[in-house]
Amino acid sequence: MNMTSRNDIHLPRPLPDTPLPLSTRMIRFKHILVALLLSVIFFLLFCFIALHAYIAWVLSNPTVAPLYSNPMQAKSMKYEDVTFPAHDGSRMMQGWYIPAAGSTKTIVFSHGYGANREETWIPMYDLAHFAHRLNFNVIMFDYGFASQNSKAVATGGKVEAQQLLGAIDLAKQRGAKQIVVWGFSMGAGTALQAGLQTKDVDAMILDSTFLLEPDTLYHNIKNQIDLPRHPSLEILQLLFPVLNGTSLNQIPYQQVKKEDYPFPIFFIHGTEDEKAPYPIAEKLASNQTNPYSDVWIVKGSHHELIFREHSREYLRRVSTFLGNIKLAEQKDIDNDPMIRKTSIDVPSKKTDRD
Repeated sequence: MNMTSRNDIHLPRPLPDTPLPLSTRMIRFKHILVALLLSVIFFLLFCFIALHAYIAWVLSNPTVAPLYSNPMQAKSMKYEDVTFPAHDGSRMMQGWYIPAAGSTKTIVFSHGYGANREETWIPMYDLAHFAHRLNFNVIMFDYGFASQNSKAVATGGKVEAQQLLGAIDLAKQRGAKQIVVWGFSMGAGTALQAGLQTKDVDAMILDSTFLLEPDTLYHNIKNQIDLPRHPSLEILQLLFPVLNGTSLNQIPYQQVKKEDYPFPIFFIHGTEDEKAPYPIAEKLASNQTNPYSDVWIVKGSHHELIFREHSREYLRRVSTFLGNIKLAEQKDIDNDPMIRKTSIDVPSKKTDRD
């Protein structure tokens, strides 16, 4: 009987310290899973950036209605079609000049974003007629983004300030010795930017002032779509120079917010303004040291609708402001039918925020 020697016994080998390699199928599955995950992440990131690009494009290219009337049709005011260059010569502007016989004082209307010179919801023709009865020449014009012929992008006031200065140049060429800028919303913010660059303005009336800066930009975007403040603002600030050639840093909002202007300014703003919160107007007004500057914060009123909501009080206060700076005759104020009685006056228990 054969016996197996001790040396012939085969002991099991020890297990290796490293795991066995994954099968080829498992490796391929992991690669596909990672690729799918990265694809989803990049797709969501693309959609997020594309959404911001769309927002920036829409803001730079507002939809503006065509002109529906003119001063003669609307209020029986004789007028001239005028064409004039922007102050920097960058483009030609179109508008209307409404002369007042023998007058050397002119009001230049500065309309808001998304509107043209008519700005029907104010309504602008009523205010132009009012200014004309106070013996002001009147200039109504379209900013480049509202042009009927060669539309341009909106830049938040950077380019528009040069266009407003061109309208002021036109007023001077037509013999104006006193010039008042009456601005609305972004047209008011544009007026303040233009006011940093000219000594030809004698006064401003600014209704629902909108100044494009990061805070107001995000405030208006959030009213429409709930996006995070960061990185939304950073993305938009990168996109604006690409889409409209203007960076937010090129808009002098910081200087405007601390400027004490040499001419008197009458700020008008509503507490229910959903586009430009009224503390903006309060802050701007608090910087002014001109004794004739004033502010009227209207309780319960909305963006650019203050004239509609409190028309008689609105005109009375504007008249008082113009009278205080010797640009309106008291007899003209006293005899104005829109102050004495107006069909679009809306009753209100209280109009002031004390």
